[in-house]
Amino acid sequence: MNIAVILAGGVGSRVGAGMPKQFVKILDKPVIVYTIEAFQKHEDIDAIEVVCVKSHIDYMRELVDTYGLSKVKWITEGGADFQGSVLNGINNLQDKCSEDDIVLVHFGASPFVEGDIIADAVRVCKLKGNAISTTPFYLLSGVKDDDEKTTKWIDRDTIACMNSPHAFRYGYIRDIYKRAVETGVIKEVEPHTTTLMYKMGETIYFSKGSQSNIKITTKEDLDLFEGYVLMKQRHAQEDK
Repeated sequence: MNIAVILAGGVGSRVGAGMPKQFVKILDKPVIVYTIEAFQKHEDIDAIEVVCVKSHIDYMRELVDTYGLSKVKWITEGGADFQGSVLNGINNLQDKCSEDDIVLVHFGASPFVEGDIIADAVRVCKLKGNAISTTPFYLLSGVKDDDEKTTKWIDRDTIACMNSPHAFRYGYIRDIYKRAVETGVIKEVEPHTTTLMYKMGETIYFSKGSQSNIKITTKEDLDLFEGYVLMKQRHAQEDK
């Protein structure tokens, strides 16, 4: 079984919308619904779990019914931060899936994800045990001396830009987080699964990514997504 775990536990204050950014409406539909629909319609996804900010759990249930998100089987409460939300999601699945089931962790505010990215994450994870959506780094880059200048260049060909979805064999990611909590490592790293894996000496395998698969962080990102939705609608009309 392949399970998408959609993280919707944050408040997204940088967007400045007065609500968690994943629930902001774009063309009368919340961002979180666009994100879930990408996994709902994908043939490789069997079930979906939403890890939701507590204040919006009832609203999330309403959205599931309103938009016919039939693959959403579980809604569980988010944590205080990213790691806490991932932990809650993993723990909630403890008696619901097997060791070899694949779990795809994805940001609720990343609605740009396309089907080929999801499919390749599943493919690589089946082969390697984990997969992180990754793209090359295309911009010029340097090490900051301070907030005003740089004197050291970074070879962009040595940089991998990682994004979600993050795919894992369930037993693998459950055990990593169990060890991280028991040893206290989880408190020592930046709050992302990839940094935790690095800290614990794990190997990260790359799956397909896309420059357009951004996480909505600012008001400008919301505007970009609205344009993206309108473009997709236009193309759909042209294909009829």
